[in-house]
Amino acid sequence: LALYFHIGEREEKCIIEDIPSDTLVVGNYKVQRWDLHIHDFLESAPGLGMFVTVTSPTSEVLLSKLYGPQGTFTFTSYISGEHIICFQSNSTRFAVIAGSKLRIHLDIKVGEHFLDESAIQAKDKVNEVNIRLEHLIEQIHHVTREQEYEREREEKFRKTSEETNSNILWWAIVQTLILISVGIWQIKSLRDFFISKKLV
Repeated sequence: LALYFHIGEREEKCIIEDIPSDTLVVGNYKVQRWDLHIHDFLESAPGLGMFVTVTSPTSEVLLSKLYGPQGTFTFTSYISGEHIICFQSNSTRFAVIAGSKLRIHLDIKVGEHFLDESAIQAKDKVNEVNIRLEHLIEQIHHVTREQEYEREREEKFRKTSEETNSNILWWAIVQTLILISVGIWQIKSLRDFFISKKLV
């Protein structure tokens, strides 16, 4: 996931990432500040830091740390589900004058384990193959976890659909029984009325 978004200097912005359990997440970001003179974003925002907070689906805080105008944060998910990643600048300016616009470039990699190419080149061919194999095995484990998570979600969705269909069927049966009961009661009431008036 690679994106950018705009926030105010004292504003908090959150994104939601659906992450399988036991998965490493690596995020890289860079902050740019709007310049009123050149009417464009500066290359960086020196002196400005970002609070990064990561919350698990059970509202447990996995990460809460202050970084600089650009940085890398990592965390590991312990359970699968929607994790909330929030950003807020550490601007100390008052809200009245802290109207400067910030642009945050964000790149999030889920389950990625990166190869250090310089380290690989320094080793002999056998070690290079070993490192690449380890990387491949790690990626296979990640894909397997992703598939298991998707299967769990699909099973949960199927159960919910079946329960909903069952409820709809029972509701239709109850409605039919009520209609039949009301019809029989109306017929009996009319019959009794006609008999009492000696029309039948």
